[in-house]
Order: sequence, then C-alpha cells, then structure tokens
Amino acid sequence: MENQYKRTLITTALPYANGPVHIGHLAGVYVPADIYARYLRLRGRDVKMIGGSDEHGVPITLKARKEGVTPQDIVDRYHKIIKDSFEELGISFDVYSRTTSDIHHDTASEFFRHLYDNGKFIQQTSMQPYDEEAGEFLADRYVVGTCPHCGSERAYGDQCEACGTSLNATDLINPRSALTNAPVTLKETSHWFLPLDRYEDALRQWILEGHKEWKPNVYGQCKSWLDLGLQPRAVSRDLKWGVPVPVEGAEGKVLYVWFDAPIGYISNTKEILPDTWQTWWKDPETRIINFIGKDNIVFHCIVFPAMLMAYGDNFQLPDNVPANEFLNLEGDKISTSRNWAVWLHEYLRDFPGKQDVLRYVLTVNAPEAKDNDFTWRDFQAHNNNELVAILGNFVNRAIVLTHKYFEGKVPAAGALTDDDRAMIAETEAAAKALTEAIETFHFRDAAKYAMEIARIGNRYLQTSEPWKTAKTDLGRTATVLNLALQLCANLAVAFEPVLPFMSAKLSKMLGIGKLDWDMLGRFDILAEGAAIAQPELLFEKIEDDAIQAQIDRLDRIKKENQIKNFTPEPQQPDVDFDTFMKADIRVGTVVECVKVPKADKLLKFRIDDGMGGRTIVSGIAKHYAPDDLVGKQVCFIANLPPRKLKGIESMGMILSAENADGSLVVIGPTGPVAPGAQVK
Repeated sequence: MENQYKRTLITTALPYANGPVHIGHLAGVYVPADIYARYLRLRGRDVKMIGGSDEHGVPITLKARKEGVTPQDIVDRYHKIIKDSFEELGISFDVYSRTTSDIHHDTASEFFRHLYDNGKFIQQTSMQPYDEEAGEFLADRYVVGTCPHCGSERAYGDQCEACGTSLNATDLINPRSALTNAPVTLKETSHWFLPLDRYEDALRQWILEGHKEWKPNVYGQCKSWLDLGLQPRAVSRDLKWGVPVPVEGAEGKVLYVWFDAPIGYISNTKEILPDTWQTWWKDPETRIINFIGKDNIVFHCIVFPAMLMAYGDNFQLPDNVPANEFLNLEGDKISTSRNWAVWLHEYLRDFPGKQDVLRYVLTVNAPEAKDNDFTWRDFQAHNNNELVAILGNFVNRAIVLTHKYFEGKVPAAGALTDDDRAMIAETEAAAKALTEAIETFHFRDAAKYAMEIARIGNRYLQTSEPWKTAKTDLGRTATVLNLALQLCANLAVAFEPVLPFMSAKLSKMLGIGKLDWDMLGRFDILAEGAAIAQPELLFEKIEDDAIQAQIDRLDRIKKENQIKNFTPEPQQPDVDFDTFMKADIRVGTVVECVKVPKADKLLKFRIDDGMGGRTIVSGIAKHYAPDDLVGKQVCFIANLPPRKLKGIESMGMILSAENADGSLVVIGPTGPVAPGAQVK
C-alpha cells in the first residue's frame, strides 16, 4: 500500500494547552504516531510528522480566569511543558508548533474567508446563554448549574462530570454564569455554519465505500454519524479568545475551536515547508495519516474532510485515521480535572532515563481495539520481566561472552548447524510479522514480535551453550556468538521505533552506524573482526519502593477527590423531639481495646461508663489501631438492647462519622468529661 505514494504526512491530534500531557494522550496518539514515523524513516521513505498545541477554546480561558492571568500566559506555560516533555520522550516531530502563531492565524483566517467568499457557509440566528452582568455570551463551559439527571450542583453546560451525561446549557436547573455567578439569560446572536449535510453523499462514498480497511471503531463511528444524517455545524463563537472571524459585522466573534484547530496541521506544515507545503497537502502522491484518540474520530473523519471538500483546490483527504480507544489508570477513567493521571513531565522527573520503559509499556498495553488499563504493578512487571530479563539479558550475555572468548571482536562464523538455521528462520519470520504489524498499524503486535526476537536469542544461547563448547570447540563458540551478535544488531533495528534510546545505545556498543530497516532478518550486519564495546546495561530493575510511591500518590489524589466532591447523604425523615430524647447518648473512657479474633472489621472495647463499665463491639478496626484508642473518650448510645457479635455481648454503639473518603472518625468530647455524662 505504502509503495504507491511518494511521501507520507503524519499528523497528530493537537493537545489542549491548558495542562500537561498524560499517558492517555501518549498511548492514544503520540507514541503510535512516532513508532510509525520512525519506521518509515528507517525504510528511507519521505515522511513528515506534524504536531502542535491547540491554544484556543474555552478550557484555556476558564483556566486563565481561575488563575487570574491571561489566556496567553496559560498557553505559553503549557506549550513549553508539552513541547519539552515530548522531546525528552523522543517523540520525533518534524515540527511542533502552536495555534497562536501568526502563520496559523493567517492560514485559518484565509481558510474561513475562502469558504465565506465562495458561499460555503450558511448564517443562522439562535438564542444563546448570556451573562447580563458581564455583558458576554457564554460558551457551554461557562454555564454551570444542577444536573437534571443526577442532581450534581457542579454540572457544566456541555456535560455533567459527576455522571458523565452530555448536556445542553438549557438542560441545567438554575443555570448561572461561571464568570459572575449571575443567572443565565438567553439572547439572540448570529453565527456561520458549515452545512455538513451538503457533503454527506461524498463522505459516505469516500469512507463507507472507499475505506473499509479502516479500524472497526473508526469505520463504525463514521457510519453511525452518516446514518443519522449530518446537520449544519457552527464555525464561529461569541468569545474574546481565538482567531477573529475575518469578515465585517463579526466583531466579538472568533472561529470555533473545532474549525480552527485542524487547520493547524496545514499552518504547521507551512511553517517548516513554506515553499513546498502544497505538495504535502495537494499532491495525490502524498499519503496523509491522522493519528488521534477516539474522541476525535468525528472531527477528523467527518468534519475536517468536509472542510477540505468545501475548500476544494485539490486538498487531499486522509488515507487512514488509526484512532485508539481510551487508556484508564488503575481501573478508573483518566481525568484532568480530577488530577487522575500520570503526567508525562512528572514521569520524566520521577523515572529519569526510563523514557523507553514508558514507551514500551504504553505500546504493549495500547488501547488499539478496546479501552485498556495502565497499572503501576504492570508497568514494573513489563520492565523487570521483559526489558531487563529478556531483552537486556540476551544482549548482555552475547556481548560479555564475546569479550570473554574473543577479546571483544566479532568472531568468524563457521558452518551452520540445523539449530543455527532454525534460529535464523525463526528470526526472519518474526521480522516479517513485525513489518506487517507496523504497516497495518498493529503496534502492540509489533512490539511483541520485536521482543520475540530477543526470546529467540535467549533460547538459542541456552540451547547452544557457547560457554561449554568454548572448552572443546572454540570454532563452534565463534559461530554461535557471531550469530548472537547479528541477532543483537537485528534487535537494534526492530526496536528502534519503540525504544529509540535503547536502540541508539545498542547500536553504539555494536559499532553500527546508520540503521536501516532492510537490515532486519539479516545475519551479515556486523563484519568479522569488528570491535564490540564493553557491555552496558540497557535496562535496570525498578524496585518496589519506586512503584509504591506512585501508588501512594494516586491514593492521596483519590482521597482528595472524594473530599472535594463530597455530597452529604439526604436527610433522614423528621422525628419528633420525644423520640430523639429516647436515645441515651453518653460519654465513656476507653479502658481496653483489642481486635476481635477472625473478624477484620471488629474491635472489642471495655468502656468506663461511670456505672460499673460495659463491653461494646464496634466495626472500626480498619480505621484505628486498638492501642491508639485506649484512654480516649468516646460517645456511645447506652440504651440499645444487648447484641451478640462473634460471640461477644455488645452493650451499646460507639458513635462515629463517615468522612468523604470512607474513613470513620470516632465522635468524642473536645475536653475531659466525667464518664457516664449524658450528651444533651
């Protein structure tokens, strides 16, 4: 498929510059895109990988207002963090730019004006949320109120984050402005719309008939949208931050971010190829690949192609849009607002020099066909059990043995045995499968086939036992180690798209200059007598304490979120005062406290109640150590009927409050009180 094209343009979804990037972004878009770009470069193909920050849109203005700074301050800060962390991870963009650049503003304005001048838009008037106090129309995210579905009082005009339901601003109960807290009114405004319905037949033909090879999640979502029928979509908004709408009478209006952002692919290409950018966008011999997450499928397969169709002038449509599903974190959905994420810049700080480990784990665990889960224990296991124990172990053994028996030089290979030929055949098969997997965007499989080559190497050394043959047949040892070193060279090539830092280090040890994909499956890469450098560890074990620190951090975040989003339980039905007074609540001093045998939750208390003492059994063992409670004063209900728990007669109930994070706090007086005193 690839050979019919002269060049490949790879685009990556533009991350919002209102925060750093996290592992969900990496697994969904940037690591797979980089794998593919690196692979094409190894094949000698003409390829450009285009990226940049999406710096317009409501989330950025919301963050700026919250921090009391300008939107430009926000995007400047996060664009640098994102760009620097991508570079440190080895994401090999040919350009990583931004949508606040002059060239982007000019390109987006020209794109809109071209469609406007050629009658491609329709204009519609509607009633939109408005803040009378601020004198501004409100984007959906600026409208807050009560969710009509779950009752959360912190729902936005586009979505309730508590229950996940998509909303319209008019759906909210008691909607108010996030700017001033004033009640929201509706006011008439006029906007330009791109009539997607005009391009429905062309899109149906292009996707449903022309690209049945697309991933099922992409093809299926496109078909669902087309079957429902496309509707006109607004291309302008009443906002102050963004690319101004470049026509008269559009004061106070900017390009809607969904229209503005994908044009960034074009403007970013212009930035590095000012004279030849049209070749990369308008020549039929250019293949365009859009790497995105599943939440961007509609924009890249329906909306942006419709924009390009509307513009005309031979703009090429993407040949493939290999979108991934979502990556979860420790069984929970990654969420920027809840800080439930592994942020790339923090990972690079906490695990210096381990860029390839993250790249590998995100690749072998990529959510290519369904949502997948990242866990820190799994991360540790992939590093220790595969990168260290399989890949690193094989390379280290081969090079150490070469230095031990042949003074660190590639020995000459003699006659091959059946075992040698079988190993070579296995490697060639794995190399062929690896190539096919990358060509068809199955990067999980590609990483597994690359690791299989290392497994082949370990099996080969184990079977051939060159350390034994060295005592009786040094020629046989030479052959085995020659083939093992050639296999190491194969690994440098096979893993370069996924593990570029390891590959560079291994290539240097082996004395290989420029890698080429055509080397893969060959056993004549290293010349006889070539010097091999001293072995260096490619990977190191990750210890339990480093992983536990990350798990503890997530536990703290989970508790913080529980407290932040705490909603009290509904009030119980009213009771009259006389009924309440029947509960005899008293203060007692804990004299003795022990765990109840064979009961994880129960503690047995001996209470000084001022009336001779009593035993109370309470289910708070998961929240308190028994010794911490001895000597403390607690409130308890004295007049409950006796009840046997695990064979112990309990004479009352100790009062405790359940916190937002599920922890229990025993209720007691703030100062000394005589045992037996009543709570009134």
